[in-house]
Parts: sequence; C-alpha cells; structure tokens
Amino acid sequence: MATRGREEARGTGFWGFFVAPGTLWLLALFIVPFYAVICVAFGREDPIFSVRNPEWNPLRWDTAPMSEVLRRVFNGDFGTVFIRTFAYVGITLALCFLIGYPVAYYAARHAGRRRGLVLMALVLPFWISYLMRMLAWANLLQPDGYVNRILYWLHIIDAPRNWLTGNSTTVIFGLVYGYIPFFILPLYAALERLDGRLLEAARDLGASPRSAFFRITWPLSRQGALGAAVITALPMFGDYYTNGYLSGGSPRTSMVGNQIQYYLTSTNHPETGAALVLVLSVLLVFLMGYYLISTARLQREVVYR
Repeated sequence: MATRGREEARGTGFWGFFVAPGTLWLLALFIVPFYAVICVAFGREDPIFSVRNPEWNPLRWDTAPMSEVLRRVFNGDFGTVFIRTFAYVGITLALCFLIGYPVAYYAARHAGRRRGLVLMALVLPFWISYLMRMLAWANLLQPDGYVNRILYWLHIIDAPRNWLTGNSTTVIFGLVYGYIPFFILPLYAALERLDGRLLEAARDLGASPRSAFFRITWPLSRQGALGAAVITALPMFGDYYTNGYLSGGSPRTSMVGNQIQYYLTSTNHPETGAALVLVLSVLLVFLMGYYLISTARLQREVVYR
C-alpha cells in the first residue's frame, strides 16, 4: 500500500509538471492586466494636464474615482445601467434555457444518426466572428431590410418598424442569438453523459416518460444546466457589440459593457471605466461563489441519492 501511494504521488507530480507552465501563463495573463486595471481605477490626477494617470504604487492610490463610481452605482445613472444589464442577462438566460434545453436534449437522447448534423449546425456560427454576425443582423433589421419585408408580407405589421434605435427586444434577441450556442453545447455534453440504464430502469419500474424526465434526467442535468448558464452569462455582462450594432448605441439600452467601452476609449476619464470593471468583477465573484456552492450542493444530493 505504501509503495502504491508513493507511485500515485510520483505520477501526480509528473503530470503536475506539465500543468504548471500553462497555469502560470494563464495566471500571468490574468493577474498582470487586472492589476493594470486597478492602477488605472485608482490613478492620481496630473496637476498640469488635469487627467488621471495610472498609479502603480498601491501606497499612492487615490480612492476618489472609485468613490464617485460607487455613488453613481448606488444612487445615480450607473445603477440603472447595472439593473438593465442584469435584466437583459436574466431574460436572455431564460430564453436560452427554453430554446436550448430541448435542442440539447434532442441531440443527446433522440438525434441518433442526425446527431452529427445537429452538432454541426450548432458549431457553424463559430466559423464567423461575432462582430460579422451582428453586422449581418443590423442589415437585416434595417427599415428596408428583409425582416420588415417578410413581416409586412405576412401582414404582421402594417408599416416598416425601426428595430435599431433603442429597442430592448432587439438587443435581447441579439444576445440570445449570439450566446445560445455557449448554452447548448455544455448542456448537451452533460445530457450525453447520463447513464441510459437509469432511464431503462425507470421504464421497467413503470415510470412514464414525463415522470422519468423529472425524476431522473432533470435532477442529473441540473449541474450541467447551471454550468451552461455560467458560461453563457459571464461574457454577456461585458458585451458591448450587441447593443452597439443592434441598437445604435442608444442610451436607453446601454449595458455595463457599453459604459466601460465608452469611458475607456472615448473620454478623458479612463479611471471611470476601470472602476466599473472592478465593480462588475466583484458582482461576478459573488455570482461565481453562488455557482460553486450550488454545484457542491447538487453533487452531494446526487451522491446521497
């Protein structure tokens, strides 16, 4: 037993050697840029040019910009933007679940020979950049675009509608279209790994298809659905392309990502954009904590069953 333990430890150390370079590389590419963002957020004002420069010495950080951003988040215009962003992400996730779960379930359990075709259709959007796809939809949603033409031909609308000027429905539609593959593919992987013998046992014991789904498939796939939701939601919080191209950058549909992009690239106050990055990061840390706790709880439930 002792010899076996030493062999297992030696094997773990051997493979850990291969993991170390990649881990250190990823940490460096995260820690260094994130520290740069912090230094911009707490930068000091230049007395000559009246602009704030990054301050790399933590002992000289100025908290005034962060205090102003927090005031605007909890009692100002940024609070509305954060609420709107969370609402958009929540509605998008709900629609992704309603659309994506049946697709993932069909691909994993019932597609048969058509499974490869379904998966190829899900992967095809990744062959084209997200930016190009949003530009294509912007053209389709123009007043004289094909969307208005088809809706008018079907007598659903009596006049062309302007979908690209501050329309929340358009932004949510764009988010669903752009991010639903990120939801379906991980969920498909979780559903595909389910042990089919459990469903066979349920049918042998007289369970109906509906009962087998809610007693076996759904409980065992909740962890995969939660992971798919996290993978889908995290990039959405920083998204600024969708609103920029499908809503003309309207302030009525502005998200946190739009505010960050605006202050970092179009103003002389990059510290405001960097402070928004930090506030958003803290909120996402709480969401990730909830995800980790929920995942651990679901794993315990599965083990105890």
